[in-house]
Amino acid sequence: MQRNPVGKLLLFGATGDLAQRMLWPSLYGLHADGLLPEALTIVGSARGEQNDDAFRAFVQKALGQFLAADRKDDDKIASFLERLFFQPADLSDPASFAGLAEKIGDVSGGLAIYLSTAPSLFEPAVKGLESVGLAGETVRIGLEKPLGYDLASSREINDTVASAFPEERTFRIDHYLGKETVQNILALRFGNSFFEPVWNAQGIDNVQITIAETVGLEDRAGYYEGAGALRDMVANHMLQLVALIAMEPPALYDGAAIRDEKAKVFRSLRKIAPEDVPICTVTGQYEEGAVGGKVVKGYDDELGYDSNVETFVAIKAHIDNWRWQGVPFYLRTGKRMAKRRSEIAIQFKPVPHSMFSGRGGILQPNTLVIRLQPEEYVQLLVMAKEPGLDREGIRLREVPLNLSMDAEFAGSRRRIAYERLLLDLIEGDQTLFVRRDEVEAQWTWIDAIRAGWDANQTKPKHYAAGTWGPAGAIALTERDGVTWQDD
Repeated sequence: MQRNPVGKLLLFGATGDLAQRMLWPSLYGLHADGLLPEALTIVGSARGEQNDDAFRAFVQKALGQFLAADRKDDDKIASFLERLFFQPADLSDPASFAGLAEKIGDVSGGLAIYLSTAPSLFEPAVKGLESVGLAGETVRIGLEKPLGYDLASSREINDTVASAFPEERTFRIDHYLGKETVQNILALRFGNSFFEPVWNAQGIDNVQITIAETVGLEDRAGYYEGAGALRDMVANHMLQLVALIAMEPPALYDGAAIRDEKAKVFRSLRKIAPEDVPICTVTGQYEEGAVGGKVVKGYDDELGYDSNVETFVAIKAHIDNWRWQGVPFYLRTGKRMAKRRSEIAIQFKPVPHSMFSGRGGILQPNTLVIRLQPEEYVQLLVMAKEPGLDREGIRLREVPLNLSMDAEFAGSRRRIAYERLLLDLIEGDQTLFVRRDEVEAQWTWIDAIRAGWDANQTKPKHYAAGTWGPAGAIALTERDGVTWQDD
């Protein structure tokens, strides 16, 4: 891909939690490694009056708190801070944008804008930027999720953004796509020949995707009450993982080819009809329990009132195309679960006939596990012979073949996902960003599930914090003779 770096970056939400934990450490990391354009200047913007020096002190404090110890370098931090400037702005106030335009100045050398703000501010932000000349042909915009809460609101946001920024200058961010192991899915599938012959309904029995968190609401109560687990996790992160597992081989590693194939997957997702929703979905909400040896409150107790918002969801999904017909995709995500884990488990079909039957134990189907966090590895579970003289027959046992990313690439620094995404925004590479048709196809599928919940008056079942969710989630897979990969 031909890269077209900009000369200026404008970051809204510059004093927020995401900026402190992820964005400033990521930008500093790129600066420290000499990856940012030499003349790039960065303007932070947020509510509240402060001058450039006070803002630099704020960022320096955030770096001191959130940078890894081995990344702290006083000279590099000082030179990074010289890139930074601040302009206060209230995105809901049109009068704020004149000062922004004056602070940023000439954008003929290119400007990248990053909106790390509430989606309700996207529309006034885009209109305000356009009104002061900060939406022209040399300007591109990055949008942090969530992009709406259903198809209608997503289209409204996309229409607003498109009125000033065409698709080729719009970068929709899903930080999961910046994770090293997520990108390794493409390398694993399309850089090795031995998987492709069995990467289909003839070779694969089922696919399981789990994103489990041990945290509760933390400081996200306002957002989470309007979202729930389905909108928060499934509508973006999990469906993007489904697409990477299920997509056809792209012709090239570029934004258009990869996103074309992902969009085909989303359009092939079978809508879950209202009458099938009770069979194909499970919802839950955590109550009091123990996580990490500590007693924690239930969701309603944390909120201070009763709520029917789901903190857990499990779904049995299908992709109606030639490659995946009849293969269930089991999706599971929740808060206050037994372990923090993000992984994909691909279970292959069993051997058609076991020559070891009655002597060598029960054969287990091969499983490919792609762990995204907290560890990063790829593991293939295979059957192997136990050592011995075999006088009473060969004994087989399941053993793992491991590829540890940390061990194999020990000399390479593991980067924050936002480092890659911010650099791609600055350089104009859209490969790891989400296209409008992807987003809207995802919401079409999600909306059908929510409509089914409404039609069935579905309420989440309670599960104890520190467990793997309600009992119905186990039944969801066991009806098909499948067990969740919980080890």
